[in-house]
Amino acid sequence: MEDRVRVVIAEDSVLLREGLTRLLTDRGHEVVAGVGDGDALVKTIAELDGQGELPDVVVADVRMPPTHTDEGVRAAVLLRKSHPGLGVLVLSQYVEERYATELLAGSSHGVGYLLKDRVAEVREFVDAVVRVAQGGTALDPEVVAQLLGRSRKQDVLAGLTPREREVLGLMAEGRTNSAIARQLVVSDGAVEKHVSNIFLKLGLSQSDGDHRRVLAVLTYLNS
Repeated sequence: MEDRVRVVIAEDSVLLREGLTRLLTDRGHEVVAGVGDGDALVKTIAELDGQGELPDVVVADVRMPPTHTDEGVRAAVLLRKSHPGLGVLVLSQYVEERYATELLAGSSHGVGYLLKDRVAEVREFVDAVVRVAQGGTALDPEVVAQLLGRSRKQDVLAGLTPREREVLGLMAEGRTNSAIARQLVVSDGAVEKHVSNIFLKLGLSQSDGDHRRVLAVLTYLNS
């Protein structure tokens, strides 16, 4: 059982909103509110904060009423600025790089971007919600793949080997070194060596401490 987290869901489809609520509550988590548009999301978070009941994470659709364009992600970006400690996980039907990079601008702490198809993989979805609630990162592999394809045109990552790019891409998905090792079928030590090389080539010194991982991912996403 994952650590229990408190969630607010913003999704205009009542059926999907109820489905997400069921997935999370069945795993022992608490859905404290469900709303159908971006304005209602911002208002609900403000009210909960005023009551000293700020949730751990918001799960929000990128596109919501009234125009069904970017209301959800705009609300998510606003909440990240007004409530830095609030985790934000957005769901999208398609990979939209502009929204992903806008959401990740400034910090990758407590942020996620998943395709809606990923919700069907219940364990992965719930793990992502918990990870974001706890300050981690959860990026859909398809989002990472598109950003990686774009980044290959940039010089900032030109010094990385194909394997180091692969490791950095998995880091951007929010995976730990052990999880990366399992995915690539290599030892933990091999992954640690790749990660050290990535830090070195991106100019991230030991003085950056634990933030080096976040800085490496941000360099990758912003390249």
